Amino acid sequence: MLFDASILILIILCIFSSNVQCDESSIVLKVEKFFETPTHVNNWAVLVDTSRFWQNYRHASNVLLLYDRIKALGIPDSNIILMMADNIPCNARNPYAGKIFGETRSNKNLYTSNVEVDYKDYDVTVLNFIRLLTGRVHPSFPRSKRLLSNHQSNVLIYLTGHGGEDFLKFQDNEELTSKDMADAIEIMYHRQRYNELLFISDTCHAESMYTPITTPNVLATSSSLTHEESYSLQVDHNIGVYVNDRYAYYVSEFLKDKVNNLESNSTMKDFFDSCPITKCLSTVGVRTDLYEKNITRVRVTDFFGSKRIFTTFNEEMEIDDGWFK
Repeated sequence: MLFDASILILIILCIFSSNVQCDESSIVLKVEKFFETPTHVNNWAVLVDTSRFWQNYRHASNVLLLYDRIKALGIPDSNIILMMADNIPCNARNPYAGKIFGETRSNKNLYTSNVEVDYKDYDVTVLNFIRLLTGRVHPSFPRSKRLLSNHQSNVLIYLTGHGGEDFLKFQDNEELTSKDMADAIEIMYHRQRYNELLFISDTCHAESMYTPITTPNVLATSSSLTHEESYSLQVDHNIGVYVNDRYAYYVSEFLKDKVNNLESNSTMKDFFDSCPITKCLSTVGVRTDLYEKNITRVRVTDFFGSKRIFTTFNEEMEIDDGWFK
């Protein structure tokens, strides 16, 4: 976390000089002025594991590691859309039936009764994902399967699975292309479905998934550059497969250690630096040219946490009930 020199000088003077009158509130005020003022009032997250089959266990744990962290930081299930392409907990090969573990040194089960999966198995498709982002669903569609964000929402989108240059596999059967992703985000922008958007691509050649995006107020990051692979980390020999990928593990560890409450001053720059090449073995991609704010002055909690800011508004709603007839 980098502060400007004036804040550090103020803190030092407060500690060592008897001639300087200051209190905790003045330091807090100075710190708050350092950060960009948040322009959102609510947070939403779309977390997607696109892989089927037992050998892709790690992709299920990747998405659950992030799910666990953002829930701990206050984003409620009502504002999280969780998509998991396979039922790994109930797979016949799973020696720990009904459970998923995100690391070898932990007994923490990530798949508890409190986990709400909104799209599962063969409901996880490219079409359903695009419809979710763009809001092109029937009014009768269940609320739990809808992204009800608006122009005051900061939206986090995380994708994990197998990919190549300019595509991400869904179910090992179809592909989401980088052009599909760019078009969906552009529609979201024109339909006022986000205030600011953070897109995370966690796959091989991941940077290519956000290269075509031209829409304003988008931050993007990836577990690898266009010409690189992404890598797994820990094997659990009792389970018989890798249980996590490097990027997802180190990012979740950063969130757990450095952003463990909503008062954290960790910045998006800190987040982007949380998995250096010495840990990830691939180069984390970062794109900031579409984003107006200085990432060294934007808190991680602007995207990964929720302070439950409420606003009162009146809105007339017209529902097409023709489908009843």
